[in-house]
Amino acid sequence: MLAVSKLRSSYGRIEVLHGIDLEVNSGETVVVIGANGAGKTTLLHCMTGIQPIQDGNIVFRGENLNQVPAYKRVQRGLALSPEGRQIFTNLTVEENLRLGAYLYTDERVEKDMQDAYHLFPVLREKRNDLAGGLSGGQQQMLAIARALLSRPACLLLDEPSMGLAPLLVEQIFAVINDLKDLDVTVLLVEQNAYGALKIADRGYVMEAGEITMTGQAQELIEDPRVRSAYLGI
Repeated sequence: MLAVSKLRSSYGRIEVLHGIDLEVNSGETVVVIGANGAGKTTLLHCMTGIQPIQDGNIVFRGENLNQVPAYKRVQRGLALSPEGRQIFTNLTVEENLRLGAYLYTDERVEKDMQDAYHLFPVLREKRNDLAGGLSGGQQQMLAIARALLSRPACLLLDEPSMGLAPLLVEQIFAVINDLKDLDVTVLLVEQNAYGALKIADRGYVMEAGEITMTGQAQELIEDPRVRSAYLGI
């Protein structure tokens, strides 16, 4: 579904991605783990068109996206739930969700709204509340739900567990795992390596702008290098 090949990107004269190769197959949950500053968020921003690339290709559902502007990539079925949530704090929960569905005016939008509320029941309870008044975990749920309202074929999740209490992290990962039942392909970027790998099919390890390891998620959990560097084992 999504293939990145020989991808390079820079901030000014400083190259931060050094020839990234990565693939996500339809129906998979794939995780990219790595320390802060490894280039994970930059990689997602290149995929969505926020960050320009210097070389390489991004192919989504058979189409090269290199020259496709960011807003049209959402139309193609590629959606991002960004790091830091970036919800509209001065709008209500329901208004945030409807903005996620801005591409659509059909009757299915109401069903999509109900599906989001079913996935995150607390959002239904607080649908008329200002989003800025939600807890951190609830804001993260809203950010994911808003992205789902765009009906993505592939959902990009950037550090969804960041800053959350352990119990909330478990809830967020459980929901991400449930997305398979909704036929949503997921590319997850996470510093919480163990939690992410437990729900993933495959994983990539990213260090200093390069992919240094890849394999089945369980294989990476059991790899001594990953256990030592990322799992604290």
